[in-house]
Amino acid sequence: MPRTRDVAAQRDLLSTAVWTVLAEDGLPGLTLRAVADRAGCTTGLVLHTFADKRALLRHARELLHARTGARADALERAGSDPLATLRAVLHGALSLTDAGSEEGRVWVGFLAAAVTDPELRAVHVSHNRAFVDRVARLVGRCRPELSAARRTQRAVALVAQVEGLNALASADPQTYSPHRQRTAVDGLLDALR
Repeated sequence: MPRTRDVAAQRDLLSTAVWTVLAEDGLPGLTLRAVADRAGCTTGLVLHTFADKRALLRHARELLHARTGARADALERAGSDPLATLRAVLHGALSLTDAGSEEGRVWVGFLAAAVTDPELRAVHVSHNRAFVDRVARLVGRCRPELSAARRTQRAVALVAQVEGLNALASADPQTYSPHRQRTAVDGLLDALR
């Protein structure tokens, strides 16, 4: 009798393995063998789902984008105060919790690869611009009198602050503690009042 395989369950297992390896071992540790070992399967099964390391990285970045996007969407839907909503979305993108720190490490690992890979860079640019657009829209709700260009400039500064803090906290979580991250972002937000 032929074995049947649960393709969705295998993909979830491999997806979790890709995420965990990148978050724990960084870019150098993300190999097909490491993902197979983490998932408890063969490299053949990994290759059946992900053609190469680029595909592993792209998958991790897509997961990150989906997770953070869903969280930000929920915060926007729930928020009634524009500044509080913007603050919640930005804080939600920081490395304030263990899960947030893991997301920050995945982001840094992906970004390191994207710097020299045009295909991965295009994914990064697309997702980063979506975050800038979201923040610009939220800045506009806080300060509707600002021109579109000024909203975008404020959004770029806020996103740069958040992503810079994530990168720095990935390597030095003591200096870039959750309290210091929040304080740094809140200082920029105070200028929106």
